[in-house]
Amino acid sequence: MTTEQYHEPPDELSQENRTFARVVASLQEEAEAIGWYEQRISLERDAQAKAIMSDAQQEEFKHFAMALEFLSRRKPKWRAVLKEVLFQEGDIVEHGEEGEEAEKKA
Repeated sequence: MTTEQYHEPPDELSQENRTFARVVASLQEEAEAIGWYEQRISLERDAQAKAIMSDAQQEEFKHFAMALEFLSRRKPKWRAVLKEVLFQEGDIVEHGEEGEEAEKKA
C-alpha cells in the first residue's frame, strides 16, 4: 500500500520509519485542521456553532501536541531544539539560534 506520505518504497522502510511517517502525517493533518477551524470560528456568527467549533479546535490542539511530543521523544536533536524554542519569553529567532547550538550538542 503506497501513500503520498512515503517518498521511498514503504516495504523497504523499517517499521520505526513507517510509524514516524504516520505520526508526521498526523501532525500535518492536525495543524491543517487547526487552521481550518480558526478560519471558520473567525467568521461564524452563531454563538453555539462557534462554541462547538472552538471545542473541536481544542481537541486538534491536544492531538497536535501529543504527536509533536511523540516525535520529539524519538529524535533527541529535535527535542533539543524544541526545548530552546518552545515556551520561552523573548525573541523567537534568537531562541531558534540557541536551539541550533543545542542540536549540535545532542
